[in-house]
Amino acid sequence: MATDLRVSLTDKCNLRCTYCMPAEGLDWMAGSDQLTEDEVVRLVTVAVERLGVREVRFTGGEPLVRRGLVDIVARTKAIETPLGAVETSLTTNGLGLARTAVALAEAGLDRVNVSLDSVRRETFHQLTRRDRLHDVVAGLEGAAAAGLGPVKVNAVLMRGVNDDQAAELLGWCLERGYELRFIEQMPLDAQHGWSRDGMIVADEILASLEAAFVLTPAEEPRGSAPAERFLVNGGPATVGVIASVTRPFCGDCDRVRLTADGQVRTCLFAREESDLRGAMRGGATDAELAERWLVAMRGKAAGHGIDDPTFLQPSRPMSAIGG
Repeated sequence: MATDLRVSLTDKCNLRCTYCMPAEGLDWMAGSDQLTEDEVVRLVTVAVERLGVREVRFTGGEPLVRRGLVDIVARTKAIETPLGAVETSLTTNGLGLARTAVALAEAGLDRVNVSLDSVRRETFHQLTRRDRLHDVVAGLEGAAAAGLGPVKVNAVLMRGVNDDQAAELLGWCLERGYELRFIEQMPLDAQHGWSRDGMIVADEILASLEAAFVLTPAEEPRGSAPAERFLVNGGPATVGVIASVTRPFCGDCDRVRLTADGQVRTCLFAREESDLRGAMRGGATDAELAERWLVAMRGKAAGHGIDDPTFLQPSRPMSAIGG
């Protein structure tokens, strides 16, 4: 059974990143379809108490736009287990983090991952279609000051846009004590414009970094972590590469996803989902919900199949799945 649960709290986002959604946005989920705070906490509790989940990461869309986020974090942290408190984290674009970091830390959030693809204002604007770099920088600073560390930065390189900025971004993060991870662009954009030929792959990322830094593989076992980590200039600082496409790690995956409308997804690239919301609203007990969840997990594929000629991109985009 998976021990790492990714919970999407909303499909809405206040950026329009070119590799995720069109400039005009998407048709957002109806409010009645979205899980309530109580429903989110109930399903998380089922996962922790009955299915062995030990880590809960809240995602979106952009989770900071979800009302009740702080309360959801606090109630999740209060779930009692024989092994102690659940580890909680947040993946965010950083907008609004400066004003919420302290409250999230007080609620029990352990750490944050912030998406940041460029530290150049013009490039950031081009990629996100919003002139908000200063807000993301402030959010990172606020998270570090609130003790939400280690603060991690997630970056996607796009060919012809920011693929020449990998070393610059790493240097910027090293100066501030942030842990940088580069993520290969994945076939999860709403426009279905992804192509393997156009993406920047792990080998290119590492070659770009090695032109400015000395990288050596980290010695500690990677385990189920998605990032392959490298010591920078001998350490202790590291940089990671999440190469979901060209260096898949499906065999070690311990993650399961719950969408904002209560669907279990066993993989980011799955085309099937299992409905927990309908069962819950229909009166299912916690034991029945746990059994439905277990049945879904038994159907988890051995790999994502991106290299298979029959691979089809999921109908849901990343913003509606949750990373």
